[in-house]
Amino acid sequence: MNKIAFVFPGQGSQYSGMGQDLYENYAAAKNIFEEFNSILNKNIKKLCFEGSEEDLKQTVNSQPAILAVSLAAYAAFKSKIGLQPDYLAGHSLGEYSALYAGGVISLSEIIKLVQKRAELMNEAQSGSMSAILGMEDEKLEQMLKEISPEGIICAANYNTPGQTVISGETTAVEKANQLASQMGAKRVIPLAVSGGFHSRLMKPIAEKFARYVNDTNINDANVPVVTNVDARPTVDKAEIASKMIKQMYSSVYWKQTITFMVEQGVDTFIEIGPGKVLSGMIKKICSTAKVYNISNAESLEQTLNLFNAEVSV
Repeated sequence: MNKIAFVFPGQGSQYSGMGQDLYENYAAAKNIFEEFNSILNKNIKKLCFEGSEEDLKQTVNSQPAILAVSLAAYAAFKSKIGLQPDYLAGHSLGEYSALYAGGVISLSEIIKLVQKRAELMNEAQSGSMSAILGMEDEKLEQMLKEISPEGIICAANYNTPGQTVISGETTAVEKANQLASQMGAKRVIPLAVSGGFHSRLMKPIAEKFARYVNDTNINDANVPVVTNVDARPTVDKAEIASKMIKQMYSSVYWKQTITFMVEQGVDTFIEIGPGKVLSGMIKKICSTAKVYNISNAESLEQTLNLFNAEVSV
C-alpha cells in the first residue's frame, strides 16, 4: 500500500435512513448523533433516519444531517482501526468533515459552524446550478465567457474530466444550458438547489459567515487537508480559516484535488459518509485508484476486513 486519503461527501449524497445502522451498531457513532441532537436542540437522528427526501433536500437540513452521518461513520471506523491517512479532503460541505478529522475544529464547534453555514446559504440570493456532462474544459470556458454579459456565471464544481457544474444567476445559467447543448455537451442536467452556490452570488453570505469563522477556535491540521479552493494541502490555521470563507463563493476543484493526491503517491481512497458519489468520481478521475466506501455498517465491516482489521461489533 502506498498512501491513503480519507474523503468526505457533500450535499446531494443524502438519503432517508442514512446513518441508522451505524447508530444501532457502534457506540462511537451513537455518541456523535447524541452530540448533534444536544447541541442543535433538534432531532437530527429522526431527520436522517426518517426524514423525507423533500426534508433532506433543504440546505438547512441536509448540511447538518450529512455532517452527522459522515462524522458518525468516521468515529465508528476510528473506533475499530488505528489507520492514519496521509491526506484529507471533502467535497464542498464535506471539507468540514475533513477539518474535523484533521483536528482543526472540535466536534461541538464544527456542529454549530455548519448549522450556521446552512442557515446562511438557505437565505442566499436565488440562483441556479446545472451539471454539464461530456464537454471539454476549454469549450466550457469559452461558453461561460460568451454568456457572462447575461449575468453572473462560473464553473462551480470541477467534478470529473467529463462533469462540470456551472452556477450563477438563473437567466445566465438557463442560456448556458442551451448553448452547452449546441456546443456539443452530451447532457445538461439542471440541479434542484436553492441558490447559485460557489459563485459570486455567495459573496455577501461569505462575508456574514466570516464573523462565525472568526469566533471559532481553529487549530493547525494534524493531517494536510487538500482544500477545494486551490487543490493544495493546507495545515496552517489562519490559511484554513480564510479558505473556509472563500470556499462559499469559489469553484470546487475536486478533479484537481484528486489528481494532486494521486501525484503525491495516494493510491487508496476511503470515502466516509452517506452514499458513494465521490467513489464514482474518483474512479473516473483515476481508474487505477483503490476506492473504498464507508456509508453504513455493512460497508464499514467490508472495509475493515479488507484492511485485515480485527472486527468485533
